[in-house]
Amino acid sequence: MATALIYDGEMTSHKLLWDDPLCKIEVPDRLTVSYEALVRSGLADRCVSIPVREATEDEILLIHREEYLEKVKKTPHMSVEELKDFSLQFDAVYFHPNSYHCAKLAVGASLQLVDHVMLGKVKNGMALVRPPGHHSTHDAACGFCTFNNVAIAAQYAKQTYGLQRVLIVDWDIHHGQGVQYCFEDDPSVLYFSWHRFEHSTFWPNLSESDYNAVGKDQGAGFTVNVPWNKVGMKNSDFLLAFCHVLMPAAYEFCPELVLVSAGFDSGIGDPEGQMRATPDVFAHLTHLLMNLAGGKVCAVLEGGYNLTSLSQSVCQTVQTLLGDPNPRPDNLDSPCKSALESIQCVRWAHKQYWSCFRHAANLPEGQISTKPVGLAKEEEESTVKKAKECVWPEPPKRVAPLVRTAVLLSDDSVCPEGCERLTSSDSPDPDVVNELRENFLKGDGDREALSALTDLITFMEKMEKNEICNGLAVVRDITMAVTCVVQQVTKAPSNRVLVVCVGDGEVPSNITGDGKTLMVQVGCRETKRSDHKSYIPVCLTKGCSDLSGFIQAVFGLLLPMGYEFNPSLLLLVRMPGSDVCDRMWQQLTGLLQSLAKGHMLVLMQAGENSCVSPTASSLLGNPAPPLGRLQAPLPQDVEEIERLRLKLQVDWKLLQNTARDARRSDEV
Repeated sequence: MATALIYDGEMTSHKLLWDDPLCKIEVPDRLTVSYEALVRSGLADRCVSIPVREATEDEILLIHREEYLEKVKKTPHMSVEELKDFSLQFDAVYFHPNSYHCAKLAVGASLQLVDHVMLGKVKNGMALVRPPGHHSTHDAACGFCTFNNVAIAAQYAKQTYGLQRVLIVDWDIHHGQGVQYCFEDDPSVLYFSWHRFEHSTFWPNLSESDYNAVGKDQGAGFTVNVPWNKVGMKNSDFLLAFCHVLMPAAYEFCPELVLVSAGFDSGIGDPEGQMRATPDVFAHLTHLLMNLAGGKVCAVLEGGYNLTSLSQSVCQTVQTLLGDPNPRPDNLDSPCKSALESIQCVRWAHKQYWSCFRHAANLPEGQISTKPVGLAKEEEESTVKKAKECVWPEPPKRVAPLVRTAVLLSDDSVCPEGCERLTSSDSPDPDVVNELRENFLKGDGDREALSALTDLITFMEKMEKNEICNGLAVVRDITMAVTCVVQQVTKAPSNRVLVVCVGDGEVPSNITGDGKTLMVQVGCRETKRSDHKSYIPVCLTKGCSDLSGFIQAVFGLLLPMGYEFNPSLLLLVRMPGSDVCDRMWQQLTGLLQSLAKGHMLVLMQAGENSCVSPTASSLLGNPAPPLGRLQAPLPQDVEEIERLRLKLQVDWKLLQNTARDARRSDEV
């Protein structure tokens, strides 16, 4: 299935006709530069183009009140002065004679995207629209927004397709208060937003944008606000919010559809956000969301006012939706103290609603984000100047290998559809053969074992050359295969290998300790190995069979460490008798492909043939089946994960999730 792209240049006719310092940054070029960048990069041609339609009045009335709609319907017949007077009734809004038409197109484009995704015509997609929508409320335009595109799309999806759980992720740097108001008492919509807040001094200056605004009545707990109280947040801060707040709650919620209010004013260089998220981080955020809801992800453009940062970030998002390997995450700094304070506050505010947060720390001591603090004029001017002056490199070119997934299987095994079978070399390198015999076979050894090891080395060489993205190998001896692969890959000085072992069983003890290899093993058997800097055992009560505990370990430990370690190869090992179910295995395989530019090799023991097909499916980029609504993890597992987190955060800064853990100052 393909990725949809929805765009219509007609939406650029919505433009400002008078001088307004607040609204002048919301320009038609925002749309054109984004689309032109997609065309120039060849990404637009790879997407399915879906025609735009106008939304009907009934569809708009799913969210907005009729009195407000009737007012907006009159704007095409107003003079410029009348439009200006009408716009002044609202906060930071302008109207043009064509604004009503464009706003209906923006809503209609969002609904077209939902329809195509829900009907299975495409797997995901992005709608480039104007005017944006997430600030508009039931009865008012607000913050450049006329109709609330994403809120209408969520309500439409529930009504048309009978959905019971919709996740809205708002990564725009402004709080989408309009979306929050629409669903704050609705438990069928989980709304997550991070936003510049600065102790309520940043627009829209609302107390209900703070962490303690969690929804009300039956919707209590289904509004998750992460307020940023400092500018200059970096990639590590944004990834941390996903790993320690959004993703655990999202997996517990188990959405049937993910809608993204995709505002890119969180990006570096944006004059509004003044943050430092580089465009490539949006590739990683998108990838993590694509593992939810069976891959049904609809991104709808909101803000973004640095045209270079905006267009680059849109391209990164669409390229990930298309399934291309993510870039390696660079320059992941320690999270700043202010970001950690916000994350700590959010986790505390939601501990009574979500089992994944029941072990969350109490509120930080001292000043927290509910206490307004005025910024000195000099400090504000300094941060604005730094935002304008910041520069960043062009995002790395993301080249998808010709072969997505290759497999090493026995001759009598059927090659999964879409994969390429890797054939054995007739004339392996004699030096390689001699080295393998000396290190693994102690002499002439077993011809079959020798052939299997040379095939693995061939596999690694092809991956190193980017001829193959990922693959699956079924082997007779897991321990020998892991050792062989790690030794081969780490011969290059700059290479690093993350080994993730799922299940109990003996793992190699002679391949760690040099800083180039990190091994994490999830199982139920305790180990006495003490090299915790290179080998990390995660011991769960029921091992890999308990989905809740496993997911807690993935987002609380594995992914943060994986991002920080930044491997060049991900080696995923399914130990014999691991008891991990296919759904969890496919989810893990999908999530980990965010690392190492997608270079992942899965090793499985011969005889586990039933796992080959689901593993290959995930490696090929097919969405993993949802896990279902998760129950609370076992208390002893929560305690074990927290014990490990506290122990390991000394060496792994992305494991921090409280203000007391902070090692990065709040200096921008």
